[in-house]
Amino acid sequence: MKEKIYTIPLMDAFKAEDECPFCFIQRNLEQYAISFILGSGSAYMEDDIRMETDKTGFCRTHYKMMYDYGNRLGSALILSTHMKKMNEDLKKQMKEFKPGKSSMFAKMKKVDSAKMSAQTALGQWIEQQEESCYVCNHIAENYPRYLDTFFEMYQKDPQFVELVKKSKGFCLLHLKDLVEWGDKKLSDKKKEEYYSLIFRLMEENMTRLQGEVELFTEKFDYQNKDKPWGNSKDSIQRCMQKLGSGYPADPVFQADR
Repeated sequence: MKEKIYTIPLMDAFKAEDECPFCFIQRNLEQYAISFILGSGSAYMEDDIRMETDKTGFCRTHYKMMYDYGNRLGSALILSTHMKKMNEDLKKQMKEFKPGKSSMFAKMKKVDSAKMSAQTALGQWIEQQEESCYVCNHIAENYPRYLDTFFEMYQKDPQFVELVKKSKGFCLLHLKDLVEWGDKKLSDKKKEEYYSLIFRLMEENMTRLQGEVELFTEKFDYQNKDKPWGNSKDSIQRCMQKLGSGYPADPVFQADR
């Protein structure tokens, strides 16, 4: 299959020899979105972009990324109009708020705050704001394209299949996507080969990482002080990526100075 513009990012992700190529792709999507709204292009000054950020806001993770990125004026301008909209909406929600009727049973019932979802209209509105994020939306809109491209290339490009075979597998979060999408995208015959491959990759690489992090712990025993570190020095962050996705050891993403 001849390389096309839309296949290049996926090929680059697999050539990076990352613990998960789809973590690599998601990081690129995330950093692109932050750079787009706060970078040198000053997209935050465009009316259509500001309308979108006013409406969606950002999640906790991406507010932190925006702050770390370093464009204080850009963040302040985005927040100034978003805060205006949020204040208008919040005032309306509080004005219309009506608490539910109390009952003896409700008072006696033990509340599990970890599982509790909002029951009031105001609480549900706040939950919606917590889940609304311009950067998360950008990732959610674009990430499926890469899954589509993955399965297209897997079925048509033997060279790409060889890249997959030589990869380090995937994090558990993205393994879930590959399992679910494979069940919809592939023929019954192709599924047998596909699942055999990705399960082998996961078993081999999860075992590899287990060995590497175990070696890391062994190196703290004085008896092993002369034992080679092998690939264990950065095994903590790679295990965290494999199990939870993302890059816990990444430096802060900042604007080019």
